[in-house]
Amino acid sequence: MGTLLALCAGTGLAAPCGAYAQELELRGYIAPEIRIFTESASSPAQKDTTLSLAGEATAEYRWDDNDQSFVFTPFARIDQRDSERSHWDIREARYALYAGDWEFRIGADKVFWGVTEAVHLVDTINQTDLIEDPIKQEVKLGQPMIRVRTLQSFGTLDAFFLPYFRERTLPGEEGRPATDIPVDKNLTRYESGAEEWHPDFAFRYSNTLGDFDLGLAYFQGTARDPILQPVLNSGGRLVLAPFYPQMKQVSIDLQATRGAWLYKFEGFGRHELDDDYAAMTGGIEYTFYGVFGSTGDLGIVAEYAYDTRGQNLRNAYQDDAFLALRWAANDIATTSLLGGVVVDTETGATGMRFRGERRIGDDYRLSLEAYFFGNVPRQDLVYSIADDDYLQLRIARYF
Repeated sequence: MGTLLALCAGTGLAAPCGAYAQELELRGYIAPEIRIFTESASSPAQKDTTLSLAGEATAEYRWDDNDQSFVFTPFARIDQRDSERSHWDIREARYALYAGDWEFRIGADKVFWGVTEAVHLVDTINQTDLIEDPIKQEVKLGQPMIRVRTLQSFGTLDAFFLPYFRERTLPGEEGRPATDIPVDKNLTRYESGAEEWHPDFAFRYSNTLGDFDLGLAYFQGTARDPILQPVLNSGGRLVLAPFYPQMKQVSIDLQATRGAWLYKFEGFGRHELDDDYAAMTGGIEYTFYGVFGSTGDLGIVAEYAYDTRGQNLRNAYQDDAFLALRWAANDIATTSLLGGVVVDTETGATGMRFRGERRIGDDYRLSLEAYFFGNVPRQDLVYSIADDDYLQLRIARYF
């Protein structure tokens, strides 16, 4: 970009080229990372440490007085151990047109729904990139879509057409955390004969009503969370085969802000494989501002999650309580800490998570994450990764 501006200045075209430069924005990061697993692996192919390098870049070009734009965001990671975790993805590659109260988008895009901290039950548009975020499952793959949005006095309406389904990324036999029985993606099956080309649809209404932020949604199509079925592969080995059923789902997410209090709720009702069930999660968050005479804020988060299926193979939060503390230092380095514990009130299984972040200088960010499991019985969904406690250190260079 500096070369472009110098060329423009030398040719007497600095003003037009300066306007062009303002319309093109480039940003991204590159981040080396190490994961250290504190317990011995269940498989000889798995190791106690792994190094990796990830990078992401975004180019956003806007024109027509910002009424049109194009965004392109590729992502890639190279992992020392797991060939499945060495992967790349197009997080975004979409064109957008804004016309008054209407917005039209086409291409690969990302959409987030949800308000709670522990688990986002209603976030169903994008597929989870499980090898990037195996515990919280908040990192998503880019989803091909056509999206139409309109902002009206009665609220915001979104309509989605999703022409292609993306399988969930899953670790390989050398990867951790991973299930004790390996997953064979070559044996993936679908309920729909159209498989990944089944057309999916979604609609969402959202609005702010006084202190309340409300979202109501309907989704029909291929379920994003696979059922892992034990089968024998061609070599007679026991593996897990992903199966993606069709589903119809209605959902709600609601957040109320009352001073220092936040009240949150997410829930859905789903019809799938001739069965009807529901899941929900909700809780409160209270923030103490300027605690101990400092500029920092301390938040207390308490949530509960319930699934009418009880113990099942797809949702670990079937009868679980979550308690966390969130600290924001509000300093120039944007230091933040979050520590929490999840307790299965039925089995007694516990999971602890910690995340801390701090900027170093203008361009670097240091983050530390830790996940530990305890007292996990065999019938619990997380039993197969209960020996994969790990620490993760990441240093990202932003540009």
